[in-house]
Amino acid sequence: MTAANVPPTEAGTWCAEWEMSGDRALRAVRPRTAQATARVLVRLHGEPLGYLVVPLDGADPDPGDLARTAHRQFADRITAHLVAEGLAGDGNGPYPAAQPSCPNRTAAEELVTVVVCTRDRAATLAGCLDRLRQLTYPHLEIVIVDNAPSDDSTRQVVEAVADQRFRYVVEPRPGLSRARNRGLAEARGTWLAYTDDDVAVDPDWVQGLVRGFGRRADVGCVTGLVATAGIDGAAEEYFDARAASWSTRCEPALFDRRGQVTPAVDGSQDTAGTQDALHPYSPGIFGTGANLAFDRAFLVELGGFDEALGAGTRTRGGEDLDVFVRVLRAGRTIAYEPAALVWHHHRADRAALLAQMFGYGTGLSAFITKCLLQPGTRREVLGRIPLGLRRMAGIRAQTGERLADAAAPRGALLREFLGFGAGPALYLRSRRDLRAHARGGR
Repeated sequence: MTAANVPPTEAGTWCAEWEMSGDRALRAVRPRTAQATARVLVRLHGEPLGYLVVPLDGADPDPGDLARTAHRQFADRITAHLVAEGLAGDGNGPYPAAQPSCPNRTAAEELVTVVVCTRDRAATLAGCLDRLRQLTYPHLEIVIVDNAPSDDSTRQVVEAVADQRFRYVVEPRPGLSRARNRGLAEARGTWLAYTDDDVAVDPDWVQGLVRGFGRRADVGCVTGLVATAGIDGAAEEYFDARAASWSTRCEPALFDRRGQVTPAVDGSQDTAGTQDALHPYSPGIFGTGANLAFDRAFLVELGGFDEALGAGTRTRGGEDLDVFVRVLRAGRTIAYEPAALVWHHHRADRAALLAQMFGYGTGLSAFITKCLLQPGTRREVLGRIPLGLRRMAGIRAQTGERLADAAAPRGALLREFLGFGAGPALYLRSRRDLRAHARGGR
């Protein structure tokens, strides 16, 4: 794109990625319009190294400039990757194509089931399915769970894909956790991956998830990098700043009952672990429900997702927070694998953002309420509440710092706070709904 056909710059950020090997142009989920800034995810043989933020003055960022900056900023990680791949190099390039020995390449033969849960968003789903068709992992089935549909538009979108790997099923009871559990019941794969209909997966997403399962024999859950697809307004800018804990981290990590264990490129680990005072009740650091995968048999043993939590229920969220803690308490490990990359389209208008922030608040406090009601977790959570409240205040302060001179959408913090206050009562009502449904089913 040249300066001649780019409009005058405006506020906003064009989000793109750039592969250092070869002579590849920048790629992006969204086309560039008139943003003043580019945020570029730099990758080497698919490995996310980190982000570079550069101004836009008409033309796309120059690959030569990107290379020089990346060499300086990510030299240690570049060298470590090349050594692990068996390639000579000092981080200064040029770089050959990925070799079969690349850490991001997998020879796994296991079937992977990908589940996408959706409800009355056929237009959004169409873009998601187009990206899923481009997945490169060879042993794959994709299950689309149509949750309490009001019409057959979702079925039509799935049938139009005309790909034998895709399978359409209906879950008539509303609720994301119910839809996810239906996907679990339908899945045949050794590993089960979940993503959302407002996500664009990277073609090598599943390879990244498989790499995460290979980090340790006891990995029961893998999460990945959920990069921002684009920032074109105040609502997206705010959520991007709020979601930094799972949208900006490019270093892999392992989490077990002891805390965080850092894996090296060569497969070795820091066996001592790093203990956070909130662990394991700081689930926001583990990842998010838009990008997660499980050992399917283990998730069955765990009982699936709590159907009193999640979008489509009174609590509006919290099911991913809950399952992360249950994985760790069951003695299994969570692997955060940045190479398992997806791009997320944030809520673009203020009303949708406020609804989402209310759900963040209700989901978090509903999850805490569940923990307080369980004898096995009550004492642990009670002792962490003061620090947790301080941590929440810190997240809000950090969000403000990331926004810099930009103003937060009016009412965003208030809506999250109101949701947090409402969550306990909503969780109790949601549990009553489940019991009433169970009695009716009998």
